[in-house]
Amino acid sequence: MALSISRPKTRSRTADDGVARRLLDSSAQLSYDPLTEVDWETPLDEGLHGTSPEWSTLYGTAYWDEMTDAQRKALTRQEAASVASTGIWFEMILQQMVLRDIYAKDPTSDTFQWALTEIADECRHSIMFARGAKKLRAPAYRPHRVAVELGRLFKTVAFGEGAYASILVAEEVLDVMQRDWMRDERVVPFVRTINNIHVVEESRHMKFARDETRRHLARAGRTRRRIQSLLIAVSAYVIVTSMVNRKVYANAGLDEDRALREAKANEHHKSMMRSSCSGLMEFLTSVGLLTKPALFFYKRANLI
Repeated sequence: MALSISRPKTRSRTADDGVARRLLDSSAQLSYDPLTEVDWETPLDEGLHGTSPEWSTLYGTAYWDEMTDAQRKALTRQEAASVASTGIWFEMILQQMVLRDIYAKDPTSDTFQWALTEIADECRHSIMFARGAKKLRAPAYRPHRVAVELGRLFKTVAFGEGAYASILVAEEVLDVMQRDWMRDERVVPFVRTINNIHVVEESRHMKFARDETRRHLARAGRTRRRIQSLLIAVSAYVIVTSMVNRKVYANAGLDEDRALREAKANEHHKSMMRSSCSGLMEFLTSVGLLTKPALFFYKRANLI
């Protein structure tokens, strides 16, 4: 009697794994090591900006017109450092949410391995941002204590589409800004390199976040969708309003109270923020996450 030899079962590849495989291949072909790619040795050139001036929170205000060229450049360097510090804060939240999502899942899957690759990217980005802020001669800017505690809660309870859409919000807003900064010769060269690295590698993270948001929403009911849309909008508001710390003005030699008043009323900056989020809002609309309660927070954050 002939023995039949059974073949070991192989795990079927899913559509999600297909996306992850492509992202892994892309990462293998095009990734950077900030420790060697960024010029950390050349002294800071104080004759250059930290961001494109048009992205400054005071650009277009009466205060901006009164400022000297040196003050404008000092302000944009402090603003760049503040955005970087906020980026570190959110990347730490992101890493914990992704780790929770893949906990105890199949480590042989491409999706699992891509998630770890993304976390590794974010670790490098956080170190890169930290070194960049230090080179810009900025202090350790931190979000308001309320934002920190909300972040602590969010990273613990957020799941599924709520986690991944919030990741997408933070990455999309930064992406548009940094695409401008990395091409602007008025910006300090090492900051341009940092922005270029972040834009290239975050494009893969955004693809993954969009796909994971759609995948989780496919099994979400109406009530869950409405609750999650509100949580995502609140997280977007907290992230965006934490980007530029009020202390940047005093550290640039400006009157903090006056600068804060003019920044809050700055229609030019509000317009820049709205334009940076047009693609994001289209995506949220397409997946049913732009509800009326959510709109309230997006409008308050000047994202729509």
